[in-house]
Amino acid sequence: MFIIDDILNNYALICSLLGWFIASVAKIIIGFIREKRLDFRRIYGSGGMPSSHSATVSSLATAVAKTSGLRSTSFAIAFMLAFIVMYDASGVRRAAGEQARILNQLVNNLSEHRPVYLKKNLKELIGHTPLEVVVGALLGVLITLLVPYRR
Repeated sequence: MFIIDDILNNYALICSLLGWFIASVAKIIIGFIREKRLDFRRIYGSGGMPSSHSATVSSLATAVAKTSGLRSTSFAIAFMLAFIVMYDASGVRRAAGEQARILNQLVNNLSEHRPVYLKKNLKELIGHTPLEVVVGALLGVLITLLVPYRR
């Protein structure tokens, strides 16, 4: 059972999961304040404030920096992964969400001629604003800085 012990004591993994969890709970709370309803789908859904993807990968990169150093190959990999995920969240996925919103409007305007294969709307909230990404990233870094690392 050394494998399970190793996984449960993996600092980078714990910090990453904690970053994801705290950002996801924050997303539920912020959604409740804004919309006056609890939406637990935000735990696994995409989009919203703060970005849980950004919190997760920035927690990972910060944890790797703390454990392996800023000059390590491991940190370079974690940093580039974080950069790509955050770029994708605020760029590609956000643009796809905006396109889905426009397509939904077009299809809904064709209500009586709506094609059979478009019975439900496309998901619109799949990306993040730059602010949501930055807040998620800062949250991830902060969480990891607050979690003590024991060698």
